[in-house]
Amino acid sequence: MDTMMTSMLTADKEEHEEGKGSKEEETPREDANLPLVDGVADRGPKTAGTGQQVSNGFTTSTPQSPREAAGTAVGVPGMPQAPGGGPGASAPFGGLRTLVVQQTSLDRPRETWSKKMDFLLSVIGYAVDLGNVWRFPYICYQNGGGAFLLPYLLMAVFGGVPLFYMELALGQFHRSGCISIWKHICPIFKGIGFAICIIALYIAFYYNTIMAWALYYLLSSFRPTLPWTTCTNSWNTVNCNRYLSSDQNVTWSNSSTSPAEEFYTRQVLQVHLSSGLHQLGSVSWQLALCLLFIFTIVYFSIWKGVKTSGKVVWVTATFPYLVLLILLIRGATLPGAWRGVVFYLKPDWEKLLSTTVWIDAAAQIFFSLGPGFGVLLAFASYNPFHNNCYKDALVTSSVNCLTSFLSGFVIFTVLGYMAEMRHQNVDDVAKDAGPSLLFIIYAEAIANMPAATFFAIIFFLMIIMLGLDSTFAGLEGVITAMLDEFPRLLAHRREWFVFGLVCVCYLGALSTLTYGGAFVVKLFEEYATGPAVITVVLLEVIAVSWFYGTSRFCNDVQVMLGFYPGCFWRVCWVAICPCFLLFIIISFLAFPPEVKLFHYKYPPWTTVLGYCIGVSSFICVPSYMVYHLLNAKGTFKQRLLKSITPEPSSENHRDYIVTNAI
Repeated sequence: MDTMMTSMLTADKEEHEEGKGSKEEETPREDANLPLVDGVADRGPKTAGTGQQVSNGFTTSTPQSPREAAGTAVGVPGMPQAPGGGPGASAPFGGLRTLVVQQTSLDRPRETWSKKMDFLLSVIGYAVDLGNVWRFPYICYQNGGGAFLLPYLLMAVFGGVPLFYMELALGQFHRSGCISIWKHICPIFKGIGFAICIIALYIAFYYNTIMAWALYYLLSSFRPTLPWTTCTNSWNTVNCNRYLSSDQNVTWSNSSTSPAEEFYTRQVLQVHLSSGLHQLGSVSWQLALCLLFIFTIVYFSIWKGVKTSGKVVWVTATFPYLVLLILLIRGATLPGAWRGVVFYLKPDWEKLLSTTVWIDAAAQIFFSLGPGFGVLLAFASYNPFHNNCYKDALVTSSVNCLTSFLSGFVIFTVLGYMAEMRHQNVDDVAKDAGPSLLFIIYAEAIANMPAATFFAIIFFLMIIMLGLDSTFAGLEGVITAMLDEFPRLLAHRREWFVFGLVCVCYLGALSTLTYGGAFVVKLFEEYATGPAVITVVLLEVIAVSWFYGTSRFCNDVQVMLGFYPGCFWRVCWVAICPCFLLFIIISFLAFPPEVKLFHYKYPPWTTVLGYCIGVSSFICVPSYMVYHLLNAKGTFKQRLLKSITPEPSSENHRDYIVTNAI
C-alpha cells in the first residue's frame, strides 16, 4: 500500500507543477472544499476514486472515523474553525488536491447493525427491565404517588438523559468498547473500563437467577390448577390460608400465609432450609437446570454478535409491551381496580420535603436508564458514524420512562383488586417490594382471575423476556470491551470467548441457587453493584467533561451529527451530572439501606461483605492509574501529561485512510 500511495502522490505533484503557470494566467482560483463529514462541510469536486463503496457501506469521500475527518485538515493553513473549535466548511488552498486511498489492512471491518430498529430495540430492551415492572410502582406510591413524578422527571431531564446521550455519542464517535475507548479520551482512566466489566459480571451472577425463578413459575403454570392456589401441597404449612373472595368462612390473621407466598418461599426458593448467609445450604437442582436453560438461550443469542442479538430483541423487546397491554386491559376490568389507581397516583406533596424522595428519584432514573454499565458504549459503537444518536437518546429514554409509568397502572389495578377481595387497604397489600411483588402478590392475583393459566403463562414469559434482553446487553458490553482491547487474541474466537464468559457467569451464580440464594441476590443488589457503578460513572463524567474537555467532546458531536450541542447539555455534562451522581453517593453513605428479607435481618458483617464486593470492582480504577504512571517514561510531569493526553485512533478502527497531498 505504501508503494501505491507514493506513486500516486508523486504523479499528482508533477501534474500540479506542470499546470501551475497556466492556472495563474486564467481566472482567479476557486476555493476547494474539503471532503469532510456530511452535514458539516459542503462537498467539492470529487477526485478520482471518490465515491467508491467501502466495506461498511460508506463512500470513500465520507470518513468513517473521526480521526480521519480531522486528518483532512492536517497541514492546511488557514482552515476556519466552527463554533467551539470544530472544523470549518471550506478553506482556500489553491492547487491542493485530496487523494483518497482505500485501506488494505487485513483487519476485519467493524460489525454494524443490520437495521436501525435493531439498535433501538436493543437499547430499549436493555433500559426496560425487571426494575421498571416492580421497582418503579413501589417507589412511586411509597414517595408520594403522583407527587413523585416531579422529582423523577427533574432527575431524568438534568441527570439521566444527559448521561444517556453522552454515552451514546462517545461510543458512536470512538467506535470502541468501555476499555479501549479510554486511550482516545484520557488513558489514565482506563481502569474504569475494567471496573465496568467486573460490575457487569457481578450483575450477571444474580440477575439471571431471577429469570430462573420466573422460568420455574412458567413451567409450573402448564396445569389446569395453578400450584400456588391451594394449601394441600407437600410444601404447605398449617398457617396456609386460601383467602379468596368466594371463601366467606376464612379468617385472615397476622400469622396467616397465602399459598402463593408458601409456593415462592418453600417450593421455589426453599429458603426455610437456610438459616441465613452463614449457612446457605445445598444447590437446588431444579433452579440449576432452569438457569442452565436461560444461559443456553443467552449464549445462542449473542455468540455471533449484534447481527443475531439484534434479531432476537425483535421478540424479547416487543413481547413485554403486548403482555403489559393485555394485563392493563384485564386489570382495569377487575372489581376494585380504581382503588389501586387512586392509591398509585394520589399526590402527597408533603413527601417532597423529604430528602429520601429525591434520593429515590435519582437512584431510580439512574438505574433505569443504565449509563455506566458499558452497554450504551458498546451498542452505539456498532452504529454508522453519522447516525443521529441525539434523537435516539431522547426517544429511547422517553420510552423507558413511559414504560415505568405504564407498569404502575398494570401493577396497581391488580393490587386494588386484591385489596377489594381481601377487604384490606391497598397499602397493606402492597407492602412488599422487589421480586415478592411479582412472585407473590401478582401471582396470587392472577390465580384468582378467570383463565388464570393463560394469564400466568404470558405474565411469567414477559418477566423472562424483560430479563433476557437486559442480559444480552450486559454481556455484550463485556464482550465488545474485551474484543476491542485484545482484537488479535479474541476477534476470531468470539464464539469460544462468549462460551467461556457464559460458563463463568453460570458458575458465579451457583451461590444464588442455594436454599439461601435469595439472601445472596438481595446482598448483591443492594451493596455490591449500586455504589460501585455510580462512583464509576462519576469518574467517567469528570474524565470526559474536565480532562478530555467539553469543547472537544462537543466538537466531536458536531463532526458526527452536524450540529453543536446546546448550552443546556454542556452545563449538564460539566456541573449538573457530577453533582447529580455525587448526591446519590453521599446519600447512600449517609443513609445506607436497611436490608431485610423474609424476616431475616442481615447482620452487620454482611454489610461489610457487600461493600468489599463493591470495592473489589472499583479498585481497578486507582490501581490502573498507579500502574500507568509507573510504566510511563520521563519525569513525573511528562508521565502525567502523557497519561491525560488522548491517543490517535488505531488502524484497526478505520475503514480507510484520507491523505492530503500537494
